[in-house]
Amino acid sequence: MAEQETVWLTRDAFEKLSNELDHLKTHGRPEVATRIAAAREEGDLSENGGYHAAREEQGQMEGRIAQLEQMLRTAKVGEVPDNPDEVSVGTIVTVAYFDDEDDTEVFLLGSREILGLDDDLDTHVFSPQSPLGGAVLGATKGSKVVYKAPNKRDIEVTILDVAPFKG
Repeated sequence: MAEQETVWLTRDAFEKLSNELDHLKTHGRPEVATRIAAAREEGDLSENGGYHAAREEQGQMEGRIAQLEQMLRTAKVGEVPDNPDEVSVGTIVTVAYFDDEDDTEVFLLGSREILGLDDDLDTHVFSPQSPLGGAVLGATKGSKVVYKAPNKRDIEVTILDVAPFKG
């Protein structure tokens, strides 16, 4: 069996996902089961749109439950660092490439899905498992770090700013 990848979560994200999982199991499952049972009582299932819609919803919900259980099982909850200038999961990081303050990038260290972000958020998101994310994790404002790009080149960045994400 392959080793499971750690999922980095903020404390708030962990609690939010735990609550979502609990809600799906205690309310979502029974509600969908009731709709499926009611649709079955209507008769011919081959042309019963309500039955098919409820079954599709059930499948999507069970997929989400499995996804949440996996995330929470492999989660590592990041604590707020004592140093507000330290890069941690859930921080917005501004870096300059090769000491060029005109060549900067601003990104969130974490995950869109885990932090509950909309897909239309303009901010780039890097996971702590990515080369850049792993290099900056734990570093502080003003630090220079080097990471290996996918093309095997070493890339140096300077951390210009670190701020908590306020989603």
